[in-house]
Amino acid sequence: MRVSRTAVWILTGVLCLATAPFLWTAFVNAADTTAAAVKTDKASAPAKEAEPAAIQIPSELCLGCHANPGFGVPGPDGKMRPLDVNKDKFEKSVHGKRLCVECHRNITEIPHKPGIEVRVSCVECHERLWAAAVKESKTQQNARLGVVVEQIKHYMKSIHARPSRADQSRTNATCYNCHEAHYVYPKGSAERTQWRVSVPNACGKCHAKERKEYATSVHGKAVLEQGNPYAAICADCHTTHDVEDPAKDATRVAITRNCGNCHTESLKTYTETYHGQVNWLGYAHTAKCFDCHGSHTVQRVDNPNSTVHPDNRLRTCQKCHTGATKGFVTFEPHGTTHDFGRYPYIWIASKFMLQLLVGTFAFFWTHSALWFYREYKDRQERRTRPHVAAEAVAGIKGKYYRRFPLIWRIAHLTFALSLMLLTLTGMSVFYSKTAWAPVIMNALGGPIAAAYIHRVSAVIFVSVFFAQLVYFVIRIAKNWREFDWFGPNSLVPRLQDLWDIMAMFKWFFGMGPRPVFDRWTYWEKFDYWAPFWGVTIIGVSGVMLWFPNATASFLPGWAFNVATIFHGEEALLAVLFLFTVHFFNNHFRPDKFPLDTVMFTGAVPLEEFRHEHTVEYNRLVKTGELEKYLVDAPSAPMTRGSKILGFTLIFFGLVLLAFVLIGVLGDLNGG
Repeated sequence: MRVSRTAVWILTGVLCLATAPFLWTAFVNAADTTAAAVKTDKASAPAKEAEPAAIQIPSELCLGCHANPGFGVPGPDGKMRPLDVNKDKFEKSVHGKRLCVECHRNITEIPHKPGIEVRVSCVECHERLWAAAVKESKTQQNARLGVVVEQIKHYMKSIHARPSRADQSRTNATCYNCHEAHYVYPKGSAERTQWRVSVPNACGKCHAKERKEYATSVHGKAVLEQGNPYAAICADCHTTHDVEDPAKDATRVAITRNCGNCHTESLKTYTETYHGQVNWLGYAHTAKCFDCHGSHTVQRVDNPNSTVHPDNRLRTCQKCHTGATKGFVTFEPHGTTHDFGRYPYIWIASKFMLQLLVGTFAFFWTHSALWFYREYKDRQERRTRPHVAAEAVAGIKGKYYRRFPLIWRIAHLTFALSLMLLTLTGMSVFYSKTAWAPVIMNALGGPIAAAYIHRVSAVIFVSVFFAQLVYFVIRIAKNWREFDWFGPNSLVPRLQDLWDIMAMFKWFFGMGPRPVFDRWTYWEKFDYWAPFWGVTIIGVSGVMLWFPNATASFLPGWAFNVATIFHGEEALLAVLFLFTVHFFNNHFRPDKFPLDTVMFTGAVPLEEFRHEHTVEYNRLVKTGELEKYLVDAPSAPMTRGSKILGFTLIFFGLVLLAFVLIGVLGDLNGG
């Protein structure tokens, strides 16, 4: 049958009308592109030629073929390579409003040449769009794009962005290996939720063994079998764009912290243990969540297959503590001080130490504040106790009173240095979440080196303590019949100390004169006896933690929790007391400020001695014994060296105090 000439003209007209919009769009875009290229060339000449803009081919033309279900082409291996795109799903994605050729920039004509190589760079595309947004000052309107560019920066540093060992021409994993190329959905959408639960399958394409193990875990069953979008997927633990080699310490630390994104309270209680404190400092040699609970095969605690099930717990502990004994099983790695019902011993220990801290400082800080006020007012008013110059009474001028022999001064200095090292190493762990703690720990060489320094310092500290104790025992034993336990030369508290305290408070409030004291004041006796309590509590708990296998052989595991509380809180009490109350009593009160060098020179001016220890001074004058305690003034080098040493110790003590106070404030603010 022959087609009439009229029918041919009608058919030609219809085709022209149908293609006219596309031809016009192509013509306009080509004209715009040419004009822009000319403008760019003029503006940038003779600079490097700019990358040509992508041809603006409507996506409808691409979808004319690619939207057909089952569309594909044979691959190099002869198998069909699917190239179809679900038009409805694509249009719901975040890329749905963009042209196909904005990503597929090497497609310049439709139909394109068969077998053309697909060239897509998610990184270049997003960076190009962000650069344009920055240039046009439209970053606020493109905030989400800015987030993506930041994620790209993280990805570029990850193990996924590095060249594949098998094929150095490609990365280990690129964007569309994890994100479906055409179906990237906005947060909060149902499609995004559905994509989330499919992530383990995407990861499993490369990590098949891990995917198989994950499927058996409590997390995997919730995600893969129940479709629970809130259960943990690979990216929740390994991060999304910062994925790194899990053998690295930094990765292991990061994974542990990521557990806390879901298990908030468990992470909080974990970081209150030594394991968690070291982990928070950035070191991975202590037990982490997956060391105890497993990683890809984690199960609920009551599951017989769980590594932390009571029947399996000892074997799990023995992976690190090879000689672990039965007491380890009842250790509470997540015990909290706020739940008496579940953790009664931990609760009691924490509340006891809290009351001790509050009671101690409520008294002594009030005592120091009132003392400062009264002494400062008396000095302002030049109000001093009536007295006769010491030189006139003794008939000796320019002499000093020898208060402390050399052995005492050496012991005091050793005590001070070892205590500061104990504070530095211990509080860096105790307040691991502070900004200063990791810096100090790195400077010390890490927690393992710091632990050695801490223990050596502890041995020195305790040795000095017991040495002076043995000294006094021997001295008293030689003269035990004549020794006056409650006499003026004894450090044993007596009733007079109570009267002195009452007289002191009367003076604070202007209700009586300043009291006079004998050889030892009540605050000096407290300074002496407080270490007996402190060394006992800190020492015993420290030994328990130092030798855990021995401890767990005869004590239950919760004893470690209690020992940790006693050790840390008693150390905190000692540090705050020494660097506030002790420093004030001996250096910072108006009569002593800025430094008392008696513990370095061993001697004190006679007039100062008469003022501070009037009762003893009068007794020595009356008995004629004063002269045997008199010495020449310290030499200029000794005085200068004592001041340098004293100010140095005070400086470092105040720095340590500042560190500790930052930690205390952080804890009070929930840090």
